[in-house]
Amino acid sequence: MGFSQLLIQFVFRLTFGVALAMAITPAKHVSSGFYRVHLWVLMGLNTLAALAVYSQTEALAGVLMNWRLPFALAIALAVLSYFGSVIWLYERPDLGTAVIVLVAAAALVAAAFATPWGNTKTPLGITLAMLDLGSSGVLLGVTLSAMFLGHWYLNTPTMELMPLKRLVIFMTCAIVVRTLVSGTGLALQATSARPLDTAFWIFVTFRWLSGLLGTFTLALMTWYTLKVPNTQSATGILYAGVILAFLGELTSLLLSVDYLYPL
Repeated sequence: MGFSQLLIQFVFRLTFGVALAMAITPAKHVSSGFYRVHLWVLMGLNTLAALAVYSQTEALAGVLMNWRLPFALAIALAVLSYFGSVIWLYERPDLGTAVIVLVAAAALVAAAFATPWGNTKTPLGITLAMLDLGSSGVLLGVTLSAMFLGHWYLNTPTMELMPLKRLVIFMTCAIVVRTLVSGTGLALQATSARPLDTAFWIFVTFRWLSGLLGTFTLALMTWYTLKVPNTQSATGILYAGVILAFLGELTSLLLSVDYLYPL
């Protein structure tokens, strides 16, 4: 898998997760600027994804059944994110939340169409791959959104802590689901007929230490820091959590593309 193909999948999964995290964050406890600014972030990410798809049309044509759909969805996501930011600018939370939900749904569809399913042939493999796609996006998006929201508390310290605590809880749940999915995939791959070399186990170890164990530890640290409460320190911890989650999920994408099960 080329870098551009990996980037396209990563952006769509991240867009899905960030939009979902914003959708479950109650607007009555968070200022509208939080949604507006981070919809701009999604607009920029999906503009990049559209350019990446367009630049890799020949390569993607040999991997994906229909590369034009991810391209169209990337453009649609960028446009939706822009209009969503305008709606939040005019303080329309109900309509703004509806647009965010639409962005999340479209990003999930885009991630599914941008994923090469050639190695996934069994019902169990398809189920694990679908769980892998969804849980990966949730972990990436919730972790990044929690860090974003932590920054927002530095600008608006009077906001309630409940929304940030909720995102940390969702982050922890996403890590547990990712651990179950990746652990099942690893167990099935280890018992398959294909031999696994030393390089495979090195990358798997890095993936588990950074993307799963590391992020889980930082999620717990964030939770206990918020009990103090100290949102500035919690935001710093979430910075590290974002880095570990990104490294873990990128490694998982690189590993999973050449094997039968998600890792």
